[in-house]
Amino acid sequence: MEPIKKKIIATHQGDEKPEDRLNDLIGEIWPDEGGVERIGIAVPGPADPKTGIVYKASNVRGWIDIPLGPLVEKRHKTPVILGNDANLAALGEWRYGAGVGHHDLVYLTISTGIGGGFIIDDHMLVGPHGIAGEVGHITVLPDGPICGCGHRGHLESVSSGTGIANYIERRLKEGAKSSLSLEPQKPTSRQIAEAGALGDALAIEAFEYAGTFLGRAITDLLHIFNPTVVVLGGGVTNARDLLMVPVKRSMEQSVMTPAYLADLQLCYAKLGDQAGLVGAMVLAKG
Repeated sequence: MEPIKKKIIATHQGDEKPEDRLNDLIGEIWPDEGGVERIGIAVPGPADPKTGIVYKASNVRGWIDIPLGPLVEKRHKTPVILGNDANLAALGEWRYGAGVGHHDLVYLTISTGIGGGFIIDDHMLVGPHGIAGEVGHITVLPDGPICGCGHRGHLESVSSGTGIANYIERRLKEGAKSSLSLEPQKPTSRQIAEAGALGDALAIEAFEYAGTFLGRAITDLLHIFNPTVVVLGGGVTNARDLLMVPVKRSMEQSVMTPAYLADLQLCYAKLGDQAGLVGAMVLAKG
């Protein structure tokens, strides 16, 4: 499945509002031939598919209670349906990716932030307001770091790419030895993973820390939903065993009974960065 047209732009540029940039982008990639029946949008935050309102996108400046759906629909005179990007990634992976053939799926994206999506009995779980699945905002460490949403100790603040980078920054300021440096700027999770692959002890420690809390959170989800597959996506999963080994160890240590793990598939997303877009397409097609 290949896109007809594809373009990536920065979320923020100058004083232009992100929603205006999105509208401009849609106009640029509008197909030259044939009509568009519906526009599907995967939003990085809780959003109501019924009203098209984005409640809060922590990583998009200014997106709080914004009527994104109506704004896009008015501009392009085409029906719009939107949803949380992790929910839609779960839908995409279930329909076309790693979740094909499963009836109960948990999807987690570990990137700048952490999102989650659930397929339960072949239905996407969104809740009455369309905002279920905010796994990144489960509290795992009450006195932990400040999350991007403003609260303290959420999973996202500990196990996301941002959380891993912040962990390295704290430890370096404490005097920890590492090949990593805060100059000219603190390292990204990708750079930390590269250092870990070369044996950097602090980088390995950071992924152990993040993976342990992520594994506990996944175990909590197993206890609640008892899925047959857990799909992990997002750029941080490119660290592979640096992250996955502590995740699995943590799950084995914290699970109530091994029965939850008996036939569980813990795997990487097959659709990669396209998962949310594919899910938006599935949602738009109805």
